[in-house]
Amino acid sequence: GNGTFAAHSTYSVGISPGSVVAADVNDDGKLDIIVANSGSDNVGVLLNIGNGTFSAQTIYSTGNWPDEVVVVDVNGDGKPDIIVANYGSNNVGVLLNIGNGTFTGQT
Repeated sequence: GNGTFAAHSTYSVGISPGSVVAADVNDDGKLDIIVANSGSDNVGVLLNIGNGTFSAQTIYSTGNWPDEVVVVDVNGDGKPDIIVANYGSNNVGVLLNIGNGTFTGQT
């Protein structure tokens, strides 16, 4: 390279985005974005379209002030699920992946 970067892209998410994780949540071989929107009390999932861009976020409600997200298969079905630490609720929530990048509500 020549030491320069291409123009960056930005994507609207919720209020006070915090923790961000990249993981393939829809099994298409492309890394998607999962973000904890602390001030909005939700988690956003932005699917990778494949040409360097991402979809608008799909929002999943969480407890109060979600602070951190981790993506891992918690139920052994081969699909990455979302674990969220809800700082303001003093609890941890799990959003199960039901396929093609969609998730159940927090349990």
